[in-house]
Amino acid sequence: MEEELKCPVCGSLFREPIILPCSHNVCLPCARTIAVQTPENEQHLPALLQPRGSAPPATAAAAPGPGLGPGPPASLDSECAAGGGVDHADKLSLHSETDSGYGSYTPSLKSPNGVRVLPLVPAPPGATASQRGAGPAGSSLTCPQCHRSASLDQRGLRGFQRNRLLEAIVQRYQQGRAAAAAAKCQLCDRSPPEPAAVLCEQCDVLYCAACQLRCHPARGPFAKHRLVPPPGTPGPPGGGDGGGKGAGGGRKLPTCAEHDLENYSMYCVSCRSPVCYQCLEDGRHGKHEVKALGAVWKQHKAQLSQALNGVSDKAKEAKEFLVQLKNLLQQIQENGLDYEACLVAQCDALVDALTRQKAKLLTKVTKEREHKLKVVWDQINHCTLKLRQSTGLMEYCLEVIKENDPSGFLQISDALIKRVQVSQEQWVKGALEPKVSAEFDLTLDSEPLLQAIHQLDFIQMKCRVPPVPLLQLEKCCTRNNSVTLAWRMPPLSHNPVEGYILELDDGDGGQFREVYVGKETLCTIDGLHFNSTYNARVKAFNSSGVGPYSKTVILQTSDVAWFTFDPSSAHRDIVLSNDNQTATCSSYDDRVVLGTAAFSKGVHYWELHVDRYDNHPDPAFGIARINVVKDMMLGKDDKAWAMYVDNNRSWFMHCNSHTNRTEGGVSKGATVGVLLDLNKHSLTFYINGQQQGPPAFENIEGVFMPALSLNRNVQVTLHTGLEVPQCVKQPKLPSN
Repeated sequence: MEEELKCPVCGSLFREPIILPCSHNVCLPCARTIAVQTPENEQHLPALLQPRGSAPPATAAAAPGPGLGPGPPASLDSECAAGGGVDHADKLSLHSETDSGYGSYTPSLKSPNGVRVLPLVPAPPGATASQRGAGPAGSSLTCPQCHRSASLDQRGLRGFQRNRLLEAIVQRYQQGRAAAAAAKCQLCDRSPPEPAAVLCEQCDVLYCAACQLRCHPARGPFAKHRLVPPPGTPGPPGGGDGGGKGAGGGRKLPTCAEHDLENYSMYCVSCRSPVCYQCLEDGRHGKHEVKALGAVWKQHKAQLSQALNGVSDKAKEAKEFLVQLKNLLQQIQENGLDYEACLVAQCDALVDALTRQKAKLLTKVTKEREHKLKVVWDQINHCTLKLRQSTGLMEYCLEVIKENDPSGFLQISDALIKRVQVSQEQWVKGALEPKVSAEFDLTLDSEPLLQAIHQLDFIQMKCRVPPVPLLQLEKCCTRNNSVTLAWRMPPLSHNPVEGYILELDDGDGGQFREVYVGKETLCTIDGLHFNSTYNARVKAFNSSGVGPYSKTVILQTSDVAWFTFDPSSAHRDIVLSNDNQTATCSSYDDRVVLGTAAFSKGVHYWELHVDRYDNHPDPAFGIARINVVKDMMLGKDDKAWAMYVDNNRSWFMHCNSHTNRTEGGVSKGATVGVLLDLNKHSLTFYINGQQQGPPAFENIEGVFMPALSLNRNVQVTLHTGLEVPQCVKQPKLPSN
């Protein structure tokens, strides 16, 4: 609370606080300091504060020196009173920031808190005592908190109300702080004793924190003792002796600022200030709304209490949030140590795996080296043996050639020649080449591993899958045979989400199937069955995987269909109006228009009202596929099932086949009803509420859209959202 009791200018506890028009408070001495003289009253400025180059007026010459003003700052007084210590140019530089005219009006002196100030100048001769004591008219005061400026009238600072309540609270706070400082522990063995922290109401003993834990623990016989703050400890506003009788019973009731002998008894709502009866009699508040002071006091106290309850709730939430943040600090510390240990273990595991792989690779190199050495040694031994054999044969042949016995030579020459030839053939091409090379055909591809090591980093948010999405039920809705679902991620969820998967069942309790995969959090699914119940769920996914499913939401499609004619699928000669509910044609030939709804399940009924019927045309009503031919009568191809009717009779037509001629036609004002029962796979027609012939078609299956064909002689209006007719009149018998 102490911050609320300090002046924003001087930073000390309030002294004689006044209330500014912006509802902020400031000390009266500080208000005198920050009041600024406006240029309109330039004639009242002293000579030292006149603009450069302007002659001081005569009134200023006769006025007392600046040191005689009612409330100038001491720093400026001392400098002005010094006389010869500061020359004229230096004195002007105190208030002239530049050589411009406006700068000379606003001094650049500042308070210790950085607020620009100007001492109030003396009032001109002849001014009243109140004007001399409170500041001249034409001055302004800028709030140091919200920086709003307020002009001073002839009363000066006396025109601002005195905040006596704040002054009393400050006085009570100072007394309580002094009393709390004087309260000492009665069991301390220190010298001097420690300040008391608590008072036991049962023991009537003051304890400091250490002595309370040692001598008065909250257990055993002391468990039921009540410990309270020591007497005089400052409490919250309104607590202790701050309310009721304690707040105002010991103080003199405040009197009116305008009428010293009158107490405040009423409250002016327009001026937002208390007034006395004398103020009301003066007529100053004659047209203002005035209420009893006590009633407004109670009302405002109730409003303040209600507002305090909201602030108290927010303060409670803030305390809980601080506890949460402190717990979060501990969790971060613990998780940081865990992650460090995990990181060290993972890196050590990588080093161990690299060491084991290194040993395997060294083993391969050793085996390759031993294999090459063995091959070379075998080749050396083999070549050495052959060389020795060849050398011995050569030496033997030379000795044989040296002999001079022809008969003996010829006895062995043939065999010897064959041996030499065989020996020569042993040194075939490649026999004198090494079977292995000195190079090792092993290349260690370490580049991918180096890249992986360089890219070794933490995956964001511990590589967790996304949490469960939350379905926003207030945004989920159904319209006709379409459903709209919305979802969001839970708050404080930091796991990244790359997309969502929305699943929907078949409306009959069957298996779920994916109907949407993407990043959006809102999806509309069209083309569902009417009067069906669908279950929907959603899950999120990211690079780490797919998260869990959300809760399942149940959606019910409409019992009956609301639709209009579809301008996008209609023939270009079709003219639609009345919000696409009325159709006509610009051609004498029959043209087809479809409805915006598609049916594959359930029972559906709609009616078409004949608004215009000229020259006995034969419009056709029924159902069709989306790819029906649109430039001829409905039912002439295999994509439509229809009843075409004139003013006397009707026929059913499909694949250009006419069946079941029935008496009874249409005219202007007639109503044609179409009943599509996909549970029984049948199509039935009505004219003016009476069934027209037998069921027109049976055993029809698939997806159908309402359809109509007409020419320029007919105008039809569509009516949808109708209940299926329960009472069916006897059908007309078909004509032979």
